[in-house]
Amino acid sequence: MWTAAAAVVVLLLAGAGITFALRSGDDEDTASTAPSAVASVPLAPSPSATPSPSPGSDITGPLDLLLLGVDTRVSVADWQPHSDSIMLLHVDAGLKTAYLTSLPRDLRVDIPAFAKNGYPGGRHKLTEAMAYGARVKGTDKANVPQGYELLAKTISAYTGIKKFDAGAVLTFGGLAKLTDALGGVTLTIDQKVVSHHRKPDGSMRPLKAGGGDYVGPQAVYLPGTRTLVGWQAIDYARQRYGLPNGDYDRTRHQRQLVRALLTKAESSGLATDSSKLQAVITALGDSLLLTGSRSAVEYAYALRDLTPASIKLVDLPGDSVSSGGGYVGEQLSAEGRAYLKAVAAGKPAAFLAGHPKLINK
Repeated sequence: MWTAAAAVVVLLLAGAGITFALRSGDDEDTASTAPSAVASVPLAPSPSATPSPSPGSDITGPLDLLLLGVDTRVSVADWQPHSDSIMLLHVDAGLKTAYLTSLPRDLRVDIPAFAKNGYPGGRHKLTEAMAYGARVKGTDKANVPQGYELLAKTISAYTGIKKFDAGAVLTFGGLAKLTDALGGVTLTIDQKVVSHHRKPDGSMRPLKAGGGDYVGPQAVYLPGTRTLVGWQAIDYARQRYGLPNGDYDRTRHQRQLVRALLTKAESSGLATDSSKLQAVITALGDSLLLTGSRSAVEYAYALRDLTPASIKLVDLPGDSVSSGGGYVGEQLSAEGRAYLKAVAAGKPAAFLAGHPKLINK
């Protein structure tokens, strides 16, 4: 649902890489395997008598990044977080081209047992791996970094991607904060989208008296080039009801929004203006979590040449799964599963050359 997780990691680790690479020192724990909150850090370089190689200059790729949007429902006590936007970003060995795709939140997968909280494992929707992993043993509390760990293990087992070099998790309100910090985002809307949740003025639609669906006027997003503010970006990115292809249309819109956010950051000069970059980081606060075997500054420098135009957006076709006459989730087609195998083997470009229809605009 919260697609900006992908946009954030690209914005901070790629589009803004040069600025990050100039900052002095790096306080992050590069050995951490779980996400940690992004802190506000000084961005100005300090003089050095002997110039040393830029941090991250030895990273050659290929890289696989796991980008998650998490619904934390902060207004609901003890709500277990669900990962409603799940994206994979594969960066080729030269670190100048990349491929962004989405896994359906309702994808039926085998979630492995998790010793940290005693979860026994089972076959469920992919979005539930975050919730099962986030449970803190013996309490009703949730630990998002712990949930990330189980979700990453689940996706590795399903895709064959042995490890993710870095990851990002953006929590509930992060997309609005990011979009507003950038002054809004302009994108091309490719089909009429009617909001299930919001009125035209951005306020929430009320539930029908006595329970049931939402009622009242609805925000509508018409085809064409539109500029969205924060709440509109959230609302547009989460809609699937009423769309011809449901969640598959939604995930396509999410990937388009990711690229639009990166384009806006690039045109705003975020990569060369440390004050603008610091404003974005400050606005996000603890709604953004990052993880990686190397520090953010190192990935930032390594991905400095990755641009919006060099990121291909890839569809993974699939269809619904039923059991006992009821809907239980989604499954990818043979073509979609084959693409994931190609990514795991580091050969997405060769696969897409033979399956060009998977690339969307």
